[in-house]
Amino acid sequence: MSGGLDVLQMKEEDVLKFLAMEQYIYKRKSDGIYIINLKRTWEKLLLAARAIVAIENPADVSVISSRNTGQRAVLKFAAATGATPIAGRFTPGTFINQIQAAFREPRLLVVTDPRADHQPLTEASYVNLPTIALCNTDSPLRYVDIAIPCNNKGAHSVGLMWWMLAREHPWEVMPDLYFYRDPEEIEEEQAAAEKAVTKEEFQGEWTAPAPEFTAAQPEVADWSEGVQVPSVFSFQCLGSSHDLLGSSKGLCHFSSSALCGALSSG
Repeated sequence: MSGGLDVLQMKEEDVLKFLAMEQYIYKRKSDGIYIINLKRTWEKLLLAARAIVAIENPADVSVISSRNTGQRAVLKFAAATGATPIAGRFTPGTFINQIQAAFREPRLLVVTDPRADHQPLTEASYVNLPTIALCNTDSPLRYVDIAIPCNNKGAHSVGLMWWMLAREHPWEVMPDLYFYRDPEEIEEEQAAAEKAVTKEEFQGEWTAPAPEFTAAQPEVADWSEGVQVPSVFSFQCLGSSHDLLGSSKGLCHFSSSALCGALSSG
């Protein structure tokens, strides 16, 4: 059905745009994923950095990210450069509605994703505001003046791009600080660390050496001292039971010597 519509037909202008975008793609994988040319990414990063440093007041640079993967990077970029961050939902009318409290007039706009941050890009076009965007292979380029080709969906890629934009020379800040971290993963890591500490303490109780007893032991006295042992033992024999020395009935009295002899002979 769409083949007969003139609007959907390929035009010469569209072909020229496709050919112009081909230089930013290095290769296409078998699963359909495009590999971006890092040389072109680096060139666009330098161009964007020159545009950012051309602003005299860093607070006039507005950096925006409505997606979670770029919010941490935007805040870190603003802390390092002095830009004005908007992490989270962008309030419509921030750049064009002068009567609202959040009204701002920046001189440069930098967004993480042109598709997710379409509202600030549209408002920037109304006030003639230059824009910079991190663009993927499927990102719309409308109202984007400087497009940095990169993967704007991965947390590590987005954090690395903002980290490289924030530095002018080598510095000690690691790019890991710009990476988005899932709160659930942080809780799992903390729980695993607590379990590991508890396990080490439990194993340490069993592997610890036994304490040495250095106190003086009391001397053991002879228990038989001062005890009188009777020389005659009395046994009661019932019925026709046999005693140790022979058969008898009633009450039988044996001497201790006779009892010891009977036990030794048995």
